[in-house]
Amino acid sequence: MRAARTGRRAACCSVALVAFSLLGACASKDIVGYGVGAQAERAALTQQANRDPAPDTPGMYLGLIDQMQSQGLYFASLAHIDAYEKQYGASPDTILLRADALRMTDQPDAAATAYGQLLKTPLAARGYRGLGLIAGAAGDFARAAQELQRAAQLAPTDAVTLSDLGYARLRDGDVNGARVPLMKAAELDQNNPKIVSNMTLYLLAHGDQAQALAVMNQQKFTPDVRAAIRNDAARVAAAGRSQASGSQAQPQPSFGQAGAGAGMVASAQGIEPAPRVLQRFAQ
Repeated sequence: MRAARTGRRAACCSVALVAFSLLGACASKDIVGYGVGAQAERAALTQQANRDPAPDTPGMYLGLIDQMQSQGLYFASLAHIDAYEKQYGASPDTILLRADALRMTDQPDAAATAYGQLLKTPLAARGYRGLGLIAGAAGDFARAAQELQRAAQLAPTDAVTLSDLGYARLRDGDVNGARVPLMKAAELDQNNPKIVSNMTLYLLAHGDQAQALAVMNQQKFTPDVRAAIRNDAARVAAAGRSQASGSQAQPQPSFGQAGAGAGMVASAQGIEPAPRVLQRFAQ
């Protein structure tokens, strides 16, 4: 079940070669945000989850909970995790499911506690990644990069974790440090729209305007997506200047948190006020 879960969530040559290998990797339909249809589907799934009896085997029950989370039903999944653990007991799998649900329902302290319980289990990489996402959501990109680096060391071929690490380093002003993990992520999973958008952000931050424009044109990024990426690139540049001057910039809210601007979308909380392609940190 964990292999299926990881597969679902996942996504060195020159910058030019990798950038242009991304062209054509993603269809424009991947950029569409949630709409009325998705909301109606989600409500129907919630009703179905509340109505269906729990499966009669632990594996089937965990699969049901995992499916709920893949559909965004995190509150419902928390209720079923409680029921599962009451019947079968806790395990690293249920702790991870609970930690992800707590993070996605804006309960970062409880989520951090749950992720911490994974650090001495076979799912330690997921624990460190979760802690990194929480730090990024709080605007502490230096700590986010540290936690995600630990996760990447334990799961070196996890493209999504590598992409998250690259984004955290960009937001911390370390453009050069973002290059290798983003290149790895791009070559491991060229079809992941979050990885493509992070590569585009890197190209802009690195000064490769023409290549970034070529990727955005080929992917048919909408004007609001392009504007959000360029705004993000400005934040990366500001963080880089702060690092260069030796001053510590105040942490900025991560994209997608309550109170963030309309263009801010790299959420670890699951709030999407802008197109999904710009959820920098994968869920």
